[in-house]
Amino acid sequence: MKILKWSVVVLVILIIAGYFGFQYMKVQTKKASPEATVTYKMNDLDLSVFYCRPYKKDRVIFGELVPYGEVWRTGANEATTFTTNQTINFGGEVLQPGTYSMWTIPQKNQWTIILNSKLYGWGVGWGGVVSRNPEYDVLKINVPVEDLNQTVEQFTIAFEYNVNLSMMWENTKVMVPIIF
Repeated sequence: MKILKWSVVVLVILIIAGYFGFQYMKVQTKKASPEATVTYKMNDLDLSVFYCRPYKKDRVIFGELVPYGEVWRTGANEATTFTTNQTINFGGEVLQPGTYSMWTIPQKNQWTIILNSKLYGWGVGWGGVVSRNPEYDVLKINVPVEDLNQTVEQFTIAFEYNVNLSMMWENTKVMVPIIF
């Protein structure tokens, strides 16, 4: 009986320590990759992207830190989300109003952009495995890579040129045309 009691106490302590340890880790990673939200508003159209912005820090990003040909959570920490309040044309595909998790598959000459209807609490699970479930993919598009002359130190997502969605990091830029 005494062993059972102590086993339960130890298990409860481990669960509590694990929970608070994970919360502490989340706070620490947010310092290295701060949250950002970018928005675009015109007339009745509202678009937004929530993401976390890691730094380059003298690392080789594409092809090493972010391997070519593998699904990336498109930032750090939580999965990046894209929200639209209206039906839009996203890179040539019709996208209904809603909030979607956004994933990418970087390649040297093109990226695949994936919008997924499921929202995920964290972008990767145990062992670094991406949390995305492909069953919930609502669209996939390919966009060309543009090589930049200057290095972008911090991962940046922005709305540019009549509402194109751009993503830039290191010497790489991709742009998704959006039509409404």
